[in-house]
Amino acid sequence: MPLSTAQIGRCGELLVQYELLLCGVESAALCTDVGVDLVAYSPKQHAPLTIQIKSNLKAKPGGGKGKMVLDWWIEENNPAQLVALVDLSSRRVWMLKMEELATLAQQRSSGRLHIYMYTDPTCTPRLSGRLAHSYEFEKYRLENRVHELFGT
Repeated sequence: MPLSTAQIGRCGELLVQYELLLCGVESAALCTDVGVDLVAYSPKQHAPLTIQIKSNLKAKPGGGKGKMVLDWWIEENNPAQLVALVDLSSRRVWMLKMEELATLAQQRSSGRLHIYMYTDPTCTPRLSGRLAHSYEFEKYRLENRVHELFGT
Protein backbone atom coordinates (compact mmCIF):
# COMPACT_ATOMS: atom_id res chain seq x y z
CA MET A 1 0.00 0.00 0.00
CA PRO A 2 1.53 3.36 -1.00
CA LEU A 3 2.16 5.95 1.68
CA SER A 4 0.53 9.38 1.56
CA THR A 5 2.62 12.54 1.72
CA ALA A 6 1.48 13.07 5.31
CA GLN A 7 2.55 9.53 6.23
CA ILE A 8 5.97 10.01 4.64
CA GLY A 9 6.39 13.24 6.60
CA ARG A 10 5.33 11.60 9.86
CA CYS A 11 7.72 8.67 9.27
CA GLY A 12 10.54 11.21 8.85
CA GLU A 13 9.61 12.98 12.07
CA LEU A 14 9.52 9.71 13.99
CA LEU A 15 12.86 8.59 12.53
CA VAL A 16 14.53 11.86 13.57
CA GLN A 17 13.01 11.62 17.05
CA TYR A 18 14.16 8.01 17.35
CA GLU A 19 17.72 8.82 16.24
CA LEU A 20 17.91 11.79 18.62
CA LEU A 21 16.64 9.72 21.54
CA LEU A 22 19.23 7.00 20.81
CA CYS A 23 21.83 9.75 21.27
CA GLY A 24 20.28 10.94 24.53
CA VAL A 25 18.54 14.00 23.09
CA GLU A 26 14.95 14.52 24.23
CA SER A 27 12.55 15.99 21.69
CA ALA A 28 8.85 16.65 21.30
CA ALA A 29 6.69 16.97 18.21
CA LEU A 30 4.54 20.05 17.72
CA CYS A 31 0.83 19.65 17.07
CA THR A 32 0.58 22.24 14.32
CA ASP A 33 2.91 22.87 11.40
CA VAL A 34 4.30 26.38 11.61
CA GLY A 35 7.63 25.48 10.02
CA VAL A 36 8.84 23.65 13.12
CA ASP A 37 8.23 19.92 13.52
CA LEU A 38 10.28 19.09 16.62
CA VAL A 39 11.71 20.89 19.58
CA ALA A 40 14.81 19.20 21.01
CA TYR A 41 16.63 20.07 24.20
CA SER A 42 20.34 20.75 23.92
CA PRO A 43 22.25 20.10 27.16
CA LYS A 44 25.20 21.94 25.58
CA GLN A 45 23.28 25.16 25.03
CA HIS A 46 20.87 24.68 27.96
CA ALA A 47 18.14 25.64 25.54
CA PRO A 48 15.68 24.11 23.12
CA LEU A 49 16.49 23.87 19.41
CA THR A 50 13.76 23.93 16.78
CA ILE A 51 13.86 21.47 13.87
CA GLN A 52 12.06 21.38 10.51
CA ILE A 53 11.98 17.91 8.98
CA LYS A 54 11.79 17.19 5.26
CA SER A 55 11.41 13.58 4.14
CA ASN A 56 11.84 11.50 0.99
CA LEU A 57 10.50 7.98 0.71
CA LYS A 58 13.19 7.13 -1.86
CA ALA A 59 15.33 8.65 -4.60
CA LYS A 60 13.64 9.74 -7.82
CA PRO A 61 14.82 10.85 -11.27
CA GLY A 62 16.12 14.42 -11.10
CA GLY A 63 14.00 16.75 -13.20
CA GLY A 64 11.69 13.82 -13.89
CA LYS A 65 14.08 12.09 -16.32
CA GLY A 66 17.60 12.53 -14.95
CA LYS A 67 19.89 10.62 -12.63
CA MET A 68 18.49 9.41 -9.32
CA VAL A 69 18.46 12.09 -6.60
CA LEU A 70 17.17 12.79 -3.16
CA ASP A 71 15.88 16.33 -3.02
CA TRP A 72 14.14 18.66 -0.62
CA TRP A 73 12.56 22.13 -0.85
CA ILE A 74 12.69 24.36 2.25
CA GLU A 75 11.25 27.83 2.74
CA GLU A 76 14.05 30.42 3.02
CA ASN A 77 12.30 32.19 5.88
CA ASN A 78 11.69 28.99 7.84
CA PRO A 79 11.68 29.79 11.58
CA ALA A 80 13.50 26.58 12.60
CA GLN A 81 17.12 26.67 13.70
CA LEU A 82 17.89 23.26 12.20
CA VAL A 83 16.64 21.29 9.21
CA ALA A 84 16.65 17.50 9.13
CA LEU A 85 16.75 15.98 5.66
CA VAL A 86 15.50 12.39 5.70
CA ASP A 87 15.82 9.49 3.28
CA LEU A 88 13.42 6.83 4.52
CA SER A 89 14.65 4.16 2.09
CA SER A 90 18.09 4.13 3.73
CA ARG A 91 16.98 5.53 7.09
CA ARG A 92 19.57 8.28 6.84
CA VAL A 93 19.21 11.72 8.43
CA TRP A 94 21.26 14.80 7.63
CA MET A 95 21.05 17.72 10.08
CA LEU A 96 21.94 21.23 8.92
CA LYS A 97 21.76 24.64 10.50
CA MET A 98 19.54 26.99 8.48
CA GLU A 99 22.55 29.13 7.54
CA GLU A 100 24.39 26.04 6.28
CA LEU A 101 21.38 25.05 4.22
CA ALA A 102 21.28 28.52 2.65
CA THR A 103 24.94 28.15 1.66
CA LEU A 104 24.70 24.55 0.41
CA ALA A 105 21.43 24.79 -1.51
CA GLN A 106 22.00 24.34 -5.22
CA GLN A 107 18.93 26.37 -6.26
CA ARG A 108 16.70 29.18 -5.01
CA SER A 109 13.24 29.78 -6.38
CA SER A 110 10.22 31.73 -5.15
CA GLY A 111 11.57 32.08 -1.61
CA ARG A 112 12.50 28.41 -1.35
CA LEU A 113 15.83 26.63 -1.15
CA HIS A 114 16.37 23.44 -3.13
CA ILE A 115 18.99 20.97 -1.99
CA TYR A 116 19.63 17.68 -3.70
CA MET A 117 22.01 14.73 -3.55
CA TYR A 118 22.78 12.33 -6.37
CA THR A 119 22.66 8.73 -5.17
CA ASP A 120 24.83 7.46 -8.03
CA PRO A 121 28.47 8.35 -7.23
CA THR A 122 29.45 8.13 -10.93
CA CYS A 123 27.14 10.85 -12.24
CA THR A 124 28.53 14.28 -13.06
CA PRO A 125 26.57 17.24 -11.68
CA ARG A 126 25.89 20.25 -13.89
CA LEU A 127 27.20 22.72 -11.29
CA SER A 128 30.81 22.25 -10.29
CA GLY A 129 32.21 23.39 -6.96
CA ARG A 130 29.07 22.43 -5.02
CA LEU A 131 28.31 19.37 -2.96
CA ALA A 132 26.08 17.18 -5.07
CA HIS A 133 26.56 13.51 -4.11
CA SER A 134 25.15 11.94 -0.97
CA TYR A 135 28.64 10.80 0.12
CA GLU A 136 29.81 14.44 0.07
CA PHE A 137 27.26 15.29 2.77
CA GLU A 138 28.58 12.72 5.28
CA LYS A 139 29.76 15.35 7.75
CA TYR A 140 26.14 16.55 8.00
CA ARG A 141 24.77 13.10 8.94
CA LEU A 142 23.03 13.29 12.30
CA GLU A 143 25.28 10.71 13.93
CA ASN A 144 28.33 12.77 12.87
CA ARG A 145 26.93 16.04 14.26
CA VAL A 146 24.87 15.18 17.29
CA HIS A 147 27.66 16.06 19.73
CA GLU A 148 28.40 19.36 18.00
CA LEU A 149 24.75 20.42 17.74
CA PHE A 150 23.32 19.05 20.96
CA GLY A 151 26.31 18.55 23.25
CA THR A 152 25.63 14.89 23.96
